[in-house]
Amino acid sequence: MKKYKAVFFDWDGTAVFSRTAPVDQVVVPMKKLLAEGVKLAVISGTTINNIGGGKLHEYFTLKERQNLFYGLGRGAYNYHFTDDGRPEVFCSLIPDKELMLRIHRACYRIHERLLQEFDFKTDIVFSRPNYCKIDILVENDRNGQLFFQEHELDSLNQTLKEHGIGDLRQLIRMAEEIGREEGLSLSATTDAKYLEVGLSSKSDNVNAILERLGTAWGIQAEDCSFWGDEYIGLSEGLFGSDSFMITERTMAGDFFDVSEARGERPENVQVLGGGVEQFIGFLEAQSNL
Repeated sequence: MKKYKAVFFDWDGTAVFSRTAPVDQVVVPMKKLLAEGVKLAVISGTTINNIGGGKLHEYFTLKERQNLFYGLGRGAYNYHFTDDGRPEVFCSLIPDKELMLRIHRACYRIHERLLQEFDFKTDIVFSRPNYCKIDILVENDRNGQLFFQEHELDSLNQTLKEHGIGDLRQLIRMAEEIGREEGLSLSATTDAKYLEVGLSSKSDNVNAILERLGTAWGIQAEDCSFWGDEYIGLSEGLFGSDSFMITERTMAGDFFDVSEARGERPENVQVLGGGVEQFIGFLEAQSNL
């Protein structure tokens, strides 16, 4: 097995079963690797308060925290840890109020068009830092399991067909088109439950953190692995949110999918399955190399 200098990984469904699940199992190998100097970067669409209840870093010493990074909010915030152990944003993509309101207007127009033209109901979460979450499966309850579930894609495809929309690609095109009409270059991603529309994506997180690792420690993409559970193809040529970790800057790295869901992945992703246990096993093996 290759020893990596840096490991980038999704949180919900990859490192932990859900954001409310205990973190005790994953922090043990994380602590060993951080102590060795291996850089660990949590890449998630959520906020810092949902990463181990906002206290994940408290499991590690001040020295270990120097090797821990967070890339959160679909590109919104990138954190390192200060000498006294506090999380600090070193790079962010946060719009001012007027720009955020324009994003909100674009997302409301998506909601409005879907309801008016296709009788398709959605809910919108407006409180995210630089994007909106549009719930496109409003009657589906994940019961706290926020990662991709295979049956959701079948359910959504059937619902879209019934409403005459087509497929997920049509939703993405609609979001991008409405964005252009509002004078915005919007990035739209989906996990088959939410359409997330904003200014950035996980691509911006991994690029910012990898640039920092390269500047400070000379770490390049080929020294890194990237783990997730949402690389799966959702429609022809359209992949899940973790596929956005594959960028021109990172593509020389190794990419692994721990999802059990059947379906296509980007060609450079190795499908391992095994879920959270597979990823924790990888961290344990790395700490023993």
